[in-house]
Amino acid sequence: MTSAAEKASVLIKALPYLQRFRGKTFLIKMGGSAMDSPELVREVMRDIIFLEVAGIRPVIVHGGGKAISAAMKESGLEAEFVGGLRITTPEAIKIVDATLHGKINQGLVETINEFGGRAVSIHGTTVFSAKQLCGINDQGEPVDIGRVGQVTHCRIDEVVEALASGFVPVISPLGSHVDTGEIHNINADLAAAALACSLKPAKLVYLSDVPGLLRDPSDEGSLIESVTEDEARGLMDDGTISGGMIPKITSALDALASGVEKVHFIDGRVPHTLLLEIFTKSGIGTELR
Repeated sequence: MTSAAEKASVLIKALPYLQRFRGKTFLIKMGGSAMDSPELVREVMRDIIFLEVAGIRPVIVHGGGKAISAAMKESGLEAEFVGGLRITTPEAIKIVDATLHGKINQGLVETINEFGGRAVSIHGTTVFSAKQLCGINDQGEPVDIGRVGQVTHCRIDEVVEALASGFVPVISPLGSHVDTGEIHNINADLAAAALACSLKPAKLVYLSDVPGLLRDPSDEGSLIESVTEDEARGLMDDGTISGGMIPKITSALDALASGVEKVHFIDGRVPHTLLLEIFTKSGIGTELR
């Protein structure tokens, strides 16, 4: 009886959040080490079904960098990067497409459906229009990195239709070039932020393999639990936020400016991390507001 009462108490404490977010759209970007563990992926998908059953409308944009590198290696292609961006040749884009959409995307959809949810696979090229992105090497010089895209605009009709029909859209980070229609590889963080600017969800949530924003990247105990737009810009100016986090934070700020209520950075390695961040007062990661 004590255990049952404790469970009931947990549900009651979640009630204000359930009431607040019922009918709202959450855009969830999945990436990092959480994508490498089948069990973690299954746990996150189960939590996403919980959100859907609770009346929240989840949308998923996923990454898959390590899986792409492994697939390229199997095909005899070496993974090369410039400024954190993968050089994507015409040969490589076929592998990127097959891995991101043919394997990872389909796997996420199948897992959601297996647990009794309803998910639909959406190829990113039907959502993201892109232009070719130029890489910058360590010397600050422009470098042609091939089929890598920067989102120019998003076509959200298919996503909105899926949500209206009660499906969870699962979207691969691939874009269609605005002039040629060729498939381009898009950084999943930036794809998610661009979609958020058009879809305007209540929350944009980044699941990765770090606890959130850290004052000291080497100390996971230095988590910054909450930060405003001005504070985030100050952290970039003083170097606390650096490297690959800068474009992620900058794009997240763009999403806030477009009408997204909050952006969350949470650790996908923690069981039920989504539920802990959304349905508890203290949360578990960093909120950008």
